[in-house]
Amino acid sequence: MPVYLINNMTIHDRGEYDSYLRAFMAVFRKFDGQVLVAQEAPSPIEGSWPYDRTILLSFHTREEALRWYESPEYQAIVVYRFNGTTSNVVMLDGLPSATPGRT
Repeated sequence: MPVYLINNMTIHDRGEYDSYLRAFMAVFRKFDGQVLVAQEAPSPIEGSWPYDRTILLSFHTREEALRWYESPEYQAIVVYRFNGTTSNVVMLDGLPSATPGRT
């Protein structure tokens, strides 16, 4: 079952966050995930949105997502994000695939 990671963040040290971004894709590509959305200052259609940036990632399984997140390669670079942002990260389970022939 697919899983999605959402990171809503406030950036307080752009240099540290940029160091994270420069290394991110080289590590991420090794783990078969997808970056679905990466947007600065999204505009809410309801309520308020106090975050500077929102990221949406997907993986085929929870195990693959955790393998990426817990990998030594990712842990070596995530410190830049920790230093440069305040992040709220959640992992959400996708819905099961629809039964063939049903909508």
